[in-house]
Amino acid sequence: MAELNSMGYNINIKRLERLMKIVRWKTLYAKPRLSSNTNAIYKYPYLLKGLEVNRPNIVWCIDITFLPMATGYLYMFGILDIYSRYLVGWDISNSMTAEWCCEIISKTIDSKTEPTIINSDQGSQFTSHLYTELILSYGIQISMDSKGRALDNIFIERFWRSLKQECYYLNVPMDGLDMFELIKKHVKFYNDERRHQSLNYETPLSRYGSSA
Repeated sequence: MAELNSMGYNINIKRLERLMKIVRWKTLYAKPRLSSNTNAIYKYPYLLKGLEVNRPNIVWCIDITFLPMATGYLYMFGILDIYSRYLVGWDISNSMTAEWCCEIISKTIDSKTEPTIINSDQGSQFTSHLYTELILSYGIQISMDSKGRALDNIFIERFWRSLKQECYYLNVPMDGLDMFELIKKHVKFYNDERRHQSLNYETPLSRYGSSA
């Protein structure tokens, strides 16, 4: 509203809400319950409380988010290094299987280096035998958010917010190819160019590369 007023439009919140209803303009939200699961066998404790993370590749956090398109939707899987906020790996898919997540994790480890800990929520992909077996085979410790504790994985949640609010919802893609190119462009900007106050105004790339 402030932006419209600065452009010379005389508008208040009630008028803006009325116009939004007329054109059926609604905020898009992630599909609910992406992290639901019924598998209690492969759950692990949260290991990050009080942990000093003073270099890259101590902790990676992983997550899946829901992304709508003009027709249909896809899922995005992301892997973020907590120390540098650098997105080390990602992919999109029309399904969110454990096999898909494991494939991206393996490719990322092969191209980078394995972390000490990987933290996730308690979604069914991450409490599966396939996932836990893969992570433990690398000698990596498994950490999982406490149930109902969304802030435990706050760093990748902040990346999702950046992607969606600053880029994605302003340019909702028509199809999967458009989506891939849009995300690729934003990831490059986020990793290589965006300076973070929490990193003393360094970019994630400079913080990750200088200490990795």
